Amino acid sequence: MARPEVVVLDYGSGNVHSAVRALERAGARVELTRDTEAVLAADGLVVPGVGAFGAVIRSLREIDAPRWIGRRIAGGRPVLGICVGHQILFDRGVEHGEASTGMGEWPGEVTALPDHVVVPHMGWNTVRPPQDSQLFAGIRDERFYFVHSYAVQSWEFDQLSEAMRAPQVTWAHHGADFVAAVENGPLSATQFHPEKSGDAGMQLLQNWITAL
Repeated sequence: MARPEVVVLDYGSGNVHSAVRALERAGARVELTRDTEAVLAADGLVVPGVGAFGAVIRSLREIDAPRWIGRRIAGGRPVLGICVGHQILFDRGVEHGEASTGMGEWPGEVTALPDHVVVPHMGWNTVRPPQDSQLFAGIRDERFYFVHSYAVQSWEFDQLSEAMRAPQVTWAHHGADFVAAVENGPLSATQFHPEKSGDAGMQLLQNWITAL
């Protein structure tokens, strides 16, 4: 069986080579690029993100990436966001008093974690996935590696009809509950770094790749 082709979106977001290597180990053929044709044609697209919400969404817009991501989602083509690549899929981010508009694929605002806990939230933490999660199949009770100071801490989704399946939301806790992952048809995202999460992260990437 041919290995699925995955593009890791190259838009200047820090060191993404660990994600490239992890995806290769998980069974994909991986290309790090911003080439439009490659982004649209790949079996799967990974959108990484390191740093501030506002800086990441601006960098993505500079290369017209939100339009490419939107076209893939509209066509049922899988996309996986990681860390800030997860955050920018929501309505808005507020960091250091600066509000930035996200892609609006999901409702929610990225805000600072509570000030009574140590931030950044750096290290291993458990998550609470839905029973029928595909991403977390076989790894429901594992721990994953987080590095972040901001998160989506509430979720409200308007289900327009009974025929439309609501996204599956996975939660974690650090001072407050926050969204650790979302699965929504072709669009998935994780607040944690699967590429830094050892065997559990590797299994999650394999689950995603297998579904391609």
